[in-house]
Amino acid sequence: MDIKVLGPGCKKCQQTEAIVKEAVAEAGVAAQVGHVTDAMEIASYGVFGTPAVVIDGEVKCVGKVPKKEEVIGWLKKA
Repeated sequence: MDIKVLGPGCKKCQQTEAIVKEAVAEAGVAAQVGHVTDAMEIASYGVFGTPAVVIDGEVKCVGKVPKKEEVIGWLKKA
């Protein structure tokens, strides 16, 4: 599973990355978690608000910090 947190590295983006990593650990799934900060690459996902979360190429969340329970739900469906 490939997970990307999209955002410039602001406090909310860092918070989102931490929540995603916690959710991956709790869900016990094998996943690579990366952080994309390049504006052009972020825009290539059709995302114009950050933070955003992309799982296996599918945008799951835009413009807000997701709750850990939400992320775990996405991981179980992926």
